[in-house]
Amino acid sequence: MGGLGNSVQSNFKNSQIVEKSVNIHTLKNGIRVVHMEDSLRVAYCGMLLNIGTRDELEHEHGYAHFLEHLLFKGTSCYNALQIIDMAESVGADLNAYTTKEEIFLYAGFLKENYERIFALISDLIFDSNFPEEGLKTEKEVVIDEINSYKDTPSELIFDDFEDLVFDGCALGKNILGTQESLKKTTSKDILNFRNRLYSSDRMVFFSVGNIPFKRVVRMAEKYLENQQIRKIGSQRIKPTSYIPKTVTIHKKTHQAHCVIGGRSFDLYDGRRQTAILLNNLLGGPFMSSLLNLSLREKHGLAYNVESSYSPYSDTGIWNIYFGTDCSDVDKCVSLIYKELNKLCRKEISDARMTKLKRQIISQLLFSSENKENVALNLGKSILYYNQFDSLEATIKEVEEITAKQILEVANLLFDEKSFSTLIYNK
Repeated sequence: MGGLGNSVQSNFKNSQIVEKSVNIHTLKNGIRVVHMEDSLRVAYCGMLLNIGTRDELEHEHGYAHFLEHLLFKGTSCYNALQIIDMAESVGADLNAYTTKEEIFLYAGFLKENYERIFALISDLIFDSNFPEEGLKTEKEVVIDEINSYKDTPSELIFDDFEDLVFDGCALGKNILGTQESLKKTTSKDILNFRNRLYSSDRMVFFSVGNIPFKRVVRMAEKYLENQQIRKIGSQRIKPTSYIPKTVTIHKKTHQAHCVIGGRSFDLYDGRRQTAILLNNLLGGPFMSSLLNLSLREKHGLAYNVESSYSPYSDTGIWNIYFGTDCSDVDKCVSLIYKELNKLCRKEISDARMTKLKRQIISQLLFSSENKENVALNLGKSILYYNQFDSLEATIKEVEEITAKQILEVANLLFDEKSFSTLIYNK
């Protein structure tokens, strides 16, 4: 990792303003840099890699998540303990996580330590050397994580359900991998995985803080622009045709767990925001969701019932989850179908639309106050859309959704013939 001295002057011909206080700059090697100026003393920055579980070959199951773990285990300049000290000695909070399509590495810190953290993150992304000793200890950590996950059926069932819906595609595989695949993994394997998938056009450096944009660009040119990363674009294959399935797995659990759902809209579909509204109405976080009122409040059949919608770059998935007594699964399924059928038959009332939009808008406003979430969303938005919509624009989009659009999306998603169902039961 280089020193922390003065930076050279920058050429801004590749910069653009995409929204008030948000700027993008594309480096000569293709890496995009996005920065949102903010008045707080705490800043956030990080690197987003468009690499995830779905990019793994058959023998690479769990590699993306393992790569994320190993980024902290050593570079040519620092060992694992020194990396921790570089961040925590100045009070920085260094984090990372992996999804089906991305790896995030980022930190929150006091703004006066901005260049120190920028340099550290660059070093971890581009100079990690995956020492064998680090692999050995981290394998045990991840294996323990896998075992812990297996002991939590209410979480495990979502991964098993995605494997059902995306059968035959890496997108359906769980993020953690397996004990068998991890035990065989070598430092060379992870290095080859990284070298195969690192692509400058699939990298975004994101930043939120009270730092001038010109200074951020100068640091990006200093720490990122000299990285010799090729542009290879996306090599992903869209999931194969979908065949709905119903599967029951017998497990020794106190209660039954069930997920019902199917495929949905991708990140670029214009109906995505409508699907988010519909999901909130059906089984979102508010106690007034239709499924909570029916299964829990009215019939007392489930402590937890929820729905979710997850868009990916070329497909999506929606589902409903509930946990109940082993003898009440059929009752719960029947009540869920009843609520879905109502949504497909009749437009919701103006009063409910108003309430629903207020709930969504309040969630957007709450989220905008969490600068860590803002930073992560900023990176993801630039990665996929190369733009970042203002809060006002997003609220306007929500306000323009109609009850008719909700009805149309409900009929597209809630066709019973397209449902897959996974049940954990005794």
